[in-house]
Amino acid sequence: MLRTGIFGGSFNPIHNGHISLARQLKEKAGLDEVWLMVSPQNPMKRSTDLLDDEKRLQMATLALKGVEGVVVSDYEMHLPKPSYTWNTLQALSKDFPDREFVLLMGGDNWAYFDKWYHYEDIIANYQIVVYPRRGETIPFRDGRVMTVEAALLDISSTEIRQRIKTGKGIRRMVPKAVADLILKEKLYV
Repeated sequence: MLRTGIFGGSFNPIHNGHISLARQLKEKAGLDEVWLMVSPQNPMKRSTDLLDDEKRLQMATLALKGVEGVVVSDYEMHLPKPSYTWNTLQALSKDFPDREFVLLMGGDNWAYFDKWYHYEDIIANYQIVVYPRRGETIPFRDGRVMTVEAALLDISSTEIRQRIKTGKGIRRMVPKAVADLILKEKLYV
């Protein structure tokens, strides 16, 4: 059975920190693959800066070209909205019975995980790998929830969008192909 990490997010835009983290989690959590799940609107977030699904998917595909073991997935975009993680994991398990799915999440999401739809069912049925961010401590651990220390690049999609709006460079924050697309199509301006 293939151990497949699900790393969900809006990736608005995807950046070098996302890619580095996906690679580290694949190795440190003993995963065969990481699926970068480009999500439609997160039910826990509201963003007026959210690019359409296809554009974010295009950027993620460009960013991960040549990155072994990390693949872009649009799976969640084909599920009913809003996209609840429980529904996604259940659908994935049904459609890919040869895989064991592992949920990957940051400590920021873990902090309010008890507010997620069917969070108890997720814990009962899927392993969760939590990566702490900047000095966070993860208060809860059991056999299905583990923490993994990962070197985090201090980059955020919000910061990238703000830099674009103010005419500042982003080339060191995102892969070249993503920066080129953002500049060419005047995204986030």
